[in-house]
Amino acid sequence: MKMNLCRFGFSNISIKKSRSSTAGMDRYFTKKENRLILSGEIDEKMHVLQTTVAKEKITLYKSSTEVQYDAPLLDVLRNRMLATVQHPSHQGVGIAAPQVGINRNLIWVQRFDKIDQPFEFYINPQIIWYSQLLRKGTEGCLSIPDRKEDIIRHYAIKIQYINNKTGSPVEELIEGFTAIIFQHEIDHLHGILYPDRLEEQLSKDVLILNKNIEFSVEKETFTP
Repeated sequence: MKMNLCRFGFSNISIKKSRSSTAGMDRYFTKKENRLILSGEIDEKMHVLQTTVAKEKITLYKSSTEVQYDAPLLDVLRNRMLATVQHPSHQGVGIAAPQVGINRNLIWVQRFDKIDQPFEFYINPQIIWYSQLLRKGTEGCLSIPDRKEDIIRHYAIKIQYINNKTGSPVEELIEGFTAIIFQHEIDHLHGILYPDRLEEQLSKDVLILNKNIEFSVEKETFTP
């Protein structure tokens, strides 16, 4: 059963800052976006926008729009975003196009739920279902320097995105830590940063199901 986003509190902020309508908007990159994409080599990292810079903060808080799966220069942007998130100076587990100055619905996510934990690229991703089960975990952001916070997220989600070869929609159920990354990156597409979620959760009441995770081994197999 799909859950309406506005029926469950921890997703309400997505309604308040919903992504812009794509009606009448360019499904391909604009000239300004093309210039930014071509500002470096295909495997060269891009500048990561920071909330500490006023002009860059405006871009980070803007809602993004969809892009055609076969848009010219999409492959270049895909490669440059990957080079950015994997760069030794600021390695991350995910990145969204707004973080490199492109307000388009594109993200990279490291799939910790798959063998070899690959990075995968997603076009026009959206969350179409959230579990009622929540989990708390520490989050940081490449665009927010020197800060980490404990954020409550949904344990499982169902996402929909566009196949990068056919343009057809794909649905996938994700859970655990990888689901947390998807929620963080898709929030970026709505102009939402994780401190917004922190403010939101402070106003919500939750029921703690288990304060501690118990670890155990058979007797006489481990000496502390």
